[in-house]
Amino acid sequence: MKLTFCGVRGSTPAPGAEFVRYGGNTACVHIELSDGTDLVLDAGTGIRELGKRLAAKKSPVHILLSHNHWDHIQGFPFFIPIYQPGRQIIITPGLTDMNQPEAVLDQMTGSFFPVHRNDLGADIRVEPRAVEEDDEWYISNALVSRMKMNHPGGGSCYTVKENGHKIAYITDNELYPPYEKQTDFLDFVGFAKGSDILIHDAQYLVSDMPAKSGWGHSVAEEAVKLAMACGVRVLALYSHDPERTDDDIDAIIAQCNEVIEAGGMDLVCYAARENQVIEF
Repeated sequence: MKLTFCGVRGSTPAPGAEFVRYGGNTACVHIELSDGTDLVLDAGTGIRELGKRLAAKKSPVHILLSHNHWDHIQGFPFFIPIYQPGRQIIITPGLTDMNQPEAVLDQMTGSFFPVHRNDLGADIRVEPRAVEEDDEWYISNALVSRMKMNHPGGGSCYTVKENGHKIAYITDNELYPPYEKQTDFLDFVGFAKGSDILIHDAQYLVSDMPAKSGWGHSVAEEAVKLAMACGVRVLALYSHDPERTDDDIDAIIAQCNEVIEAGGMDLVCYAARENQVIEF
């Protein structure tokens, strides 16, 4: 497997010189399986550049959405493969509270976008799956698992396993929400346990609380504690707040590594950055 971070911001894009090193595009992660199959986790603005690369291929693209908030679907109308005649695009919607599996396509109407969903050239299929606490299925040789996350409006987190390697993608997730949880901390531990890399929401700091409690994101140190409990090798902090400059994110990583050192854990922790590639 090969993983590429295409977009790493939460809430809204963050353009400007202070955001160049980590990147300003919203959520999108590309996983290329060993046989070349393409999995795309979320369709934020980062999917636009990814589309330029995937346009050279003819194989199907599998898009796994966490939820329908705009920072996770707003790049879809600019994804070149959806305009390619006959190109297969298979979309798995998130486990959202409102049953809106085609929201990513419904944004392409005259009110929101000039190209209507009915005018797209690709063969686009939305494949809602049964809502279960733990469901899993195969895409090519990879086993994909899905579980509910804690976020206003609901949504899904995912793991992808192939050839003995495992990637966990848990973004826009509030580990300790003030509202009723969909998933407990220990359930996340079981879900991500054994992952080579845990990609987890870390949009907030302790200083952001309690003002942003209930907004659907986690404090960075909480993500570190989850990673330590899971026994993962690598933690990639994700969904960076659009207000955090590159230097701010550096400071967060330094603080998180102090927590890891104090706990005596063998854990590599860094902030996800655009165009970062990891091969397994």
